[in-house]
Amino acid sequence: MIYWFLKYMFLGPILRVVFRPWVQGLDNIPADGPAILASNHLSFSDSFFLPLVCPRPITFLAKSEYFTGKGIKGFLIRTFFHGVGQVPLDRTGGRAAEAAMSTSMRILSEGSLLGIYPEGTRSPDSRLYRGRTGVARLALDAGVPVIPVSMIDTEKIQPVGRLRPKVMRVGIRIGAPLDFSRYEGFEGDRFVLRSMTDEIMYELMELGGQEYVDIYATRAKELRAEALAETI
Repeated sequence: MIYWFLKYMFLGPILRVVFRPWVQGLDNIPADGPAILASNHLSFSDSFFLPLVCPRPITFLAKSEYFTGKGIKGFLIRTFFHGVGQVPLDRTGGRAAEAAMSTSMRILSEGSLLGIYPEGTRSPDSRLYRGRTGVARLALDAGVPVIPVSMIDTEKIQPVGRLRPKVMRVGIRIGAPLDFSRYEGFEGDRFVLRSMTDEIMYELMELGGQEYVDIYATRAKELRAEALAETI
């Protein structure tokens, strides 16, 4: 109920009027049935604009920190993410990763749309980084298509660390579904999973025109932090 209220009665109308988001390829999202929406990740606001233009609800795996905040702010954030149907994702690896996979499989088994950011975190500099193979494994395990989605200019309205967004138009390009059924039975082959993930990232690069960097975004952030520390 909160999801639909925010989308059609409160937050959605405000975002449509203020930011006037445009969308291409909306017909690539199936009218029913499960699918994975694999998107680049430029801004915190990505998780607002994509559901805004999509006619079906999207469940995102949100980082667990959004659900564990303290005080009034933490309560409001936690209530919001629970209310719009988002699922906490523990990114510490190991059993946490398996739990996230299990939750994702449950969502897809219910015929829902699952939103995933293959880069694992927001891009630190607007470039596209190497994808994590979890999206490929999930696509094979669930037997569902992967729909590439490119967010356009969202990093310009709300760069990392900026709370108040800049008013400007943003866009969403949605590509044709990627069918990986030819790899059925190779769920445990890491080379197949990497090949699939690279194909997804290539489609994202083509859709959004981003420069691609073949390292993980988390490593890029570490390198930036190390460089900054050396200058202090």
